[in-house]
Amino acid sequence: MRTLRNIGFAAAAAGCFCAVSGTALAAGGKTQPVAISFALVDEGKEVGCGAPLANLGTSHLAAKLHEARLYVYGFKLIDAKGKRTPVALDQSEWQYGDVALLDFKDARGGNAPCTQANPAKNVAIVGNAPAGSYVGLEFSVGAPLETIVDGKPVAINHSNVETAAPPLDVVGMAWNWQAGRRFITFEFDPVTPVVKADGSKTRTWMVHVGSTGCKGNPATGEIVSCLHENRFTVALDRFDPKTQRVELDLTRLLENSDIAADKGGAVGCMSALDDPECPAVFAALGLTLGDVAAGAGDGGKQTKAGVSPVFKVGGGTSAKVVGSKQ
Repeated sequence: MRTLRNIGFAAAAAGCFCAVSGTALAAGGKTQPVAISFALVDEGKEVGCGAPLANLGTSHLAAKLHEARLYVYGFKLIDAKGKRTPVALDQSEWQYGDVALLDFKDARGGNAPCTQANPAKNVAIVGNAPAGSYVGLEFSVGAPLETIVDGKPVAINHSNVETAAPPLDVVGMAWNWQAGRRFITFEFDPVTPVVKADGSKTRTWMVHVGSTGCKGNPATGEIVSCLHENRFTVALDRFDPKTQRVELDLTRLLENSDIAADKGGAVGCMSALDDPECPAVFAALGLTLGDVAAGAGDGGKQTKAGVSPVFKVGGGTSAKVVGSKQ
């Protein structure tokens, strides 16, 4: 079991700028520490661990947060001219190469909201960047095909979870399809059971996002390619790490979803093209579920570069909450 940590509090106290990347920093160059905090919000309020949630989905239901994890990678700092500068992640149980795992649940698996005495497992990324003046941040959501570790490419998404380095060894974030990974895992327990298409009931409504339509067997050394990659980038052109954080809005994620019902396929959305619950979820993430037109090849691609409606800038009383692309 992973140890209980809350580097987000330390990052905020240090007032560091945060971002990440597996790219090595120039030898001998001046660097600065980076640390960016992430938060889940529901109706504008921070939530996490086993927090009670309110007014979710089209039925405006209360629910408990059952699971909340996602992989992020490719962090870059943006200067006033729009130049992107990669940042090197500290290597740890939560960060490998330029990939990090955010986990908003507490280590005890309880039902209480997050507090300083009961913190989320990992809600920040830390590393180093070339010294400079930066005004924005860019990162991607998902597990990339590979990252660079010690100057060599290492397979990430399609690799053996049993032998992978942390945080890629989390069984709960693995899919058996071509040894791929779930990029996003959100699970909600509404106050009323979820009614399935056949009339049966179940407890949990899920959002599991990962690449689909994959070919190739990584166990035999084949290159794996996926028809629908389902990765996306978030660009925050104005971001001050001293007063702000990156927020993922659960209210917006489920705005057009009914978490009290499931009309077919997996309960909730597990990235299937024919799942009735997936179009609303993918639209909230800023992804095209399937090809808009036959042969368009835009299925699994981002609808608008750098924009994901569920992500926004938030922070303390002095920070104005704005959209993902400002």
